[in-house]
Amino acid sequence: MGWWPFKRSTRIIASDPHMRGTRLWLQELQEGCERNFDNHAEGQRIVRHLQVEWTEAHTEQEVSDELLEGLDRRAFRLLRADAEAWLRWLDDEEFWSPGWRGDDGEPSAD
Repeated sequence: MGWWPFKRSTRIIASDPHMRGTRLWLQELQEGCERNFDNHAEGQRIVRHLQVEWTEAHTEQEVSDELLEGLDRRAFRLLRADAEAWLRWLDDEEFWSPGWRGDDGEPSAD
């Protein structure tokens, strides 16, 4: 009886695993940094850990070249920051927006 509507399907509906997008990677980076707003050294440790994660994801083609470049650009700024610069980067809304280029190397002064 192939017409029975309550029959369990043996077909796999989605064979592709869910991949994180730009906003999720940025959100994870931002949350890790903001949890350690008062301890930039610990925040930088988390940034290095996340950097390993997204580099591995790039190797597995889960992260595009452009996204990896943007994440690395942010990590570079965060890892070079002292305590004062760390807080400025965390408060910079543009820094956490997708598409941020950061060509000047300084947090924007809004």
